[in-house]
Amino acid sequence: MAHQAVVLLGDSIFDNQVYVEPGGQCVADHLRARLGHGWDVELRALDGAVVTDVRNQLYGRPLPDNAHLVLSAGGNDALGHIDLLEGEAAGRPFAQVLREVYSIRQSFRTAYDKLLELVTGFARPVSVCTVYNPAYQDPEVQRLAETGLAFFNDVIMEEAHRRGLPVIDLRRVCAERACFANPIEPGDLGGHRIAEAIARRVGA
Repeated sequence: MAHQAVVLLGDSIFDNQVYVEPGGQCVADHLRARLGHGWDVELRALDGAVVTDVRNQLYGRPLPDNAHLVLSAGGNDALGHIDLLEGEAAGRPFAQVLREVYSIRQSFRTAYDKLLELVTGFARPVSVCTVYNPAYQDPEVQRLAETGLAFFNDVIMEEAHRRGLPVIDLRRVCAERACFANPIEPGDLGGHRIAEAIARRVGA
């Protein structure tokens, strides 16, 4: 019987080897250990990738026929608007800021919708992940980051549910500071928990 496969698409939520502490394992290695014999794990996600970069991950080489595609993208798109968290909005009317946030969200929705259309077009099972909340030491920065990410996660969940795609909510999976190697990247424990969530989703 041919091996089943999991293909990891997206950004450093999956491609986190460089951030893992010595002696720890990345998401892909945790997943390989968890799935065991009979499964292949292919890491195509790339640190720093945004939603529009995932197309290259899909077309770089043929997808296995029996692959389950798992997508985690959007965090770097959100980071591209970090200036809103760092004071750019200060002193402007709240309604004006909300209009700008709405415009950012709609642009992200357009890009994410196109990505899901592309991913689902390969006729493979697909699961999508939300972006986890970061782990900033500064409580004020943490509150602002969680609020900003909610706009992006809202789009991810809505677009996934609209297509009937299962969602892995990484905000629940990586809910402790110990899951992070730095404020925005998963360490060994985070990678372990993400791998467990993926394994459950693909039915292993």
